[in-house]
Amino acid sequence: MSRKRAIIKGTFILTATGFATRFMGFFYRIFLSHTFGEEGVGLYQLIFPIYALCFSLTCAGIETALSRCVARRLTCNQKKEARSLLYTSLILTVALSCAVTIFLQKYSLFISDSFLRDDRCTELLVILSYAFPFSAVHSCIVGYYLGQKKTFVPAVSQLLEQTARILSVYLIYQLALIQGNRLGVSVAVAGLIIGETASSVYCLWHIRRGSLLAPLPRLPLKTFFRDSRELLMLSCPLTANRVLLNILQSVEAISIPIRLQMYGMAKSSALSTYGVLTGMALPCILFPSAITNSVSTMLLPTVAEIQAMNHKKELSDIIQKSVYCCIFLGSACCVFLLCFGDWIGSFLFHSPAAGSYIAAMSWICPFLYTNNTLISILNGLGKTHLSFAINSISLGIRITCVFCLIPLYGIFGYLWGLLASQIFIFLICLGYLYRYIKTKA
Repeated sequence: MSRKRAIIKGTFILTATGFATRFMGFFYRIFLSHTFGEEGVGLYQLIFPIYALCFSLTCAGIETALSRCVARRLTCNQKKEARSLLYTSLILTVALSCAVTIFLQKYSLFISDSFLRDDRCTELLVILSYAFPFSAVHSCIVGYYLGQKKTFVPAVSQLLEQTARILSVYLIYQLALIQGNRLGVSVAVAGLIIGETASSVYCLWHIRRGSLLAPLPRLPLKTFFRDSRELLMLSCPLTANRVLLNILQSVEAISIPIRLQMYGMAKSSALSTYGVLTGMALPCILFPSAITNSVSTMLLPTVAEIQAMNHKKELSDIIQKSVYCCIFLGSACCVFLLCFGDWIGSFLFHSPAAGSYIAAMSWICPFLYTNNTLISILNGLGKTHLSFAINSISLGIRITCVFCLIPLYGIFGYLWGLLASQIFIFLICLGYLYRYIKTKA
């Protein structure tokens, strides 16, 4: 199968799965907003920066590095070495995730009081901590299959995770109602653990069925250290990127309700506004990005493979076509959301504020959808330090707007900063890739 057909096939499978899971998640958000209210959704969203930070620290960087390394190994027909990379990554990520679980349970009260500024998050963080060992297993196996450009297991595991999460929360909540109990938003956090457990068990079953872990593989200490060095050299900038970005995003997320209070809102109103923005409006904006996320996922190993083979013209063609398609999709979504954003917010969420935010954020679509692809191309080329710098400056722009513009203009000050940061990423990435292609031609 040609690389172009592999990208199209993989993109189609991941996009279909992405749309299915986002469609499910879309109505799941509606269920959460109706069940727990805007403040409950805001509280639920408040722990997600911690979730993203811990996930980034434990496995996000290694997953991307594993995908790239496996792609390069298979280009050289080194299947055994590719498998040893998987085993090494599993050992590293599971060990890290267990350490993070223990840390989060021990310091959940301190994190809630000092950083999240709401002690109601303590219980949610303790529950959340159990998800990370399962997410580590899931992400490593997904990275291994994506490095082979095989999307069936990643797609099914993603769909299984979302299904298990939503069904478990719905069934537990309904069972509690029958018994006369009303559960808090903590049941939604428990759903995260159930979803990750289901997906990791499926991934392990599929690996074992493929006789990769049966019998138990031998991983010599020398091979482990060699693979660890290779994975860590590539993943450390990615992990530092993700960790720093999530720290900055955590600062951003925690600061938005606080700065909204400085704008003149009450604490409950500020938290509700944050919940509407991140739990209702933003998922609508991100819904079509299932396509561009799938493209970027398939592009990373493909770009690494083409670079290893030194096919310069093919690399240029793939970059240009993928960027043009993403810009077109983003522009079409921008027009649609501008026209129907207010209606979507009022009809689906019964929140006029959500409709207003959807329409306002529609302008970021052409840049946001394309940026995912551009950053993935840079990582596929091995330019992880550059993507780290670009994302860091972009978040710096957003945080500056949080502190300087929200007290003056409310939540729309943040939305202006969001647009400015996406335009910055778009221009810098395009400029670098244009220069890279010209010098390599």
